[in-house]
Amino acid sequence: MAGMACCCPSALSSRSTSWLVVGTYQGRTLTGKRFQRRSLVIKAEVNFVNYQEAKKLIAVEGYAVVDVRDRTQFERAHIKGCYHVPLFIENTDNDLGTIIKRTVHNNFSGLFFGLPFTKLNPEFVQSIKSQFSPGSKLLLVCQEGLRSTAAANKLEEAGYQNIACITSGLQSVTSGTFDTVGSTELQNAGKAGLVTIQGKISAVLGTVLICAFLFITFFPDQAEKLLELAPSG
Repeated sequence: MAGMACCCPSALSSRSTSWLVVGTYQGRTLTGKRFQRRSLVIKAEVNFVNYQEAKKLIAVEGYAVVDVRDRTQFERAHIKGCYHVPLFIENTDNDLGTIIKRTVHNNFSGLFFGLPFTKLNPEFVQSIKSQFSPGSKLLLVCQEGLRSTAAANKLEEAGYQNIACITSGLQSVTSGTFDTVGSTELQNAGKAGLVTIQGKISAVLGTVLICAFLFITFFPDQAEKLLELAPSG
């Protein structure tokens, strides 16, 4: 009798994880063992290092430095020879909602802390792909460590497996650790606006003004009553 094989229909599920094979050969029935089909998924883990370990990754293991900060911080100070691919870019949209948000931002956060009004860079992953293969060794850096972590997650999802970030960002780097380009030290590149002129006084004043603005905006009736209680000159 010719050999033949069949599959038990009840074992064929939509997941296709297992099936039972039954075959006949020369009049004998051979029952196969149930086995599990497994798919191997390789998931990379981001390597978080301090700035001293980061320097070794560059010098010894050949990691390329990718700076994901916005343009203003990058121009103030960056590691010499790094690549600049910002995770956030300046938001120049002109719809009404964006205009209002940009105006509020520029009069407070922008004025006191020198923070630009930005939005997520929709071309970030594609920009990386145009310069680096998925097997490339990349050290992502930002000022505080938050943007580089977010960027690492995006690249991990895109298939990059050799990613490292500096814990706490460039603000933790001591002077002289890296060769740099710019008008200030890496750890100070995030400082701008009035806080750099008047220090802590401006920071406190800016916080007070922001709180006052929000209070007047969301609680106008209470704010008006408080103004009525204020002594007149």
